[in-house]
Amino acid sequence: MATSLGARVPIDPRVLEQAADWLMQLHSGAASAQQRRECERWRASDPEHARAWQRAEALLGKLGGLPPELAMPALDRSRASRTSARRAALLKLAALLAVVPGAWLLLEQQGWRHDYRTATGERRNIVLADGSRISLNTATTLDVQFDGAQRLLTLRRGEIAVHTAPDAQRRPFFVATAEGRLEALGTVFSVRQEEGRTMLAVRESRVRVLAHSGAQHIIAAGSQVAFTAAAIGEPRALDAGELAWQRGMLLADAMRLHDFALELGRYRPGIVRCDPRVANVRVSGAFPITDTDAALVMLVSTYPVAARTRLGGYWVTLDAPE
Repeated sequence: MATSLGARVPIDPRVLEQAADWLMQLHSGAASAQQRRECERWRASDPEHARAWQRAEALLGKLGGLPPELAMPALDRSRASRTSARRAALLKLAALLAVVPGAWLLLEQQGWRHDYRTATGERRNIVLADGSRISLNTATTLDVQFDGAQRLLTLRRGEIAVHTAPDAQRRPFFVATAEGRLEALGTVFSVRQEEGRTMLAVRESRVRVLAHSGAQHIIAAGSQVAFTAAAIGEPRALDAGELAWQRGMLLADAMRLHDFALELGRYRPGIVRCDPRVANVRVSGAFPITDTDAALVMLVSTYPVAARTRLGGYWVTLDAPE
């Protein structure tokens, strides 16, 4: 593999630095169509450019995307600081390209992780090596593994929204969960790992569900389904509330207050519980998950419910008003 990638034949450091620069631009999350066309022209303009890009794709294929340490540095108040950080990341990435395929050994030795995580209340958007776009919801852990045979995401916990990209190698795209595996059939969908079951919502095209039991079913656009390791449930019409988190909202339509508390609690550090006396109050509306305090104010202003807090807001109890 090293020979086919030209790993043992030195490439001009200036060309590696250019390839690293293009990697950072295209995987910054804000690359334009024009930038992608310019990168294509750069690759086609010189065989050395194409060889350097082969190394870049090999690195990305192993990692499933750039580690946060090598991504485009975030904006800060100091332009000089931002320029310095970008330059340091650029040189580090160019150095990794110079030693592909030994680069991933170096990454592992430095303790960089190949998975993606979000904390409670955090959401994150990433672009994978093939151009697929993934949104991670609150408290999510996702592993990415690309190789010559498949593109595989493993959802350890939480929820993701997936927008797959065409793959030049025609590799299938899978999402694995504790209950089975999902095969994207050129599609846009979301997957949520719950206790003992997986929830799938399909916005575009189709997704094949393969439960560990061997049961399988193709879910069409506009449908959602829950499945366990043993069986696949009956598909039903897609609920708009399933996708509202991508817009920073919790959408409730006559939702039991008990269920509302559980859902809001996913986005708030600490505990949100509901007293049984008000558990069946029905709640409707759009509530911000980016500001759960504001969501609680909206709730108690609209419904016969009180929000009692303890431990500095860490513990919230939804109860009947006094």
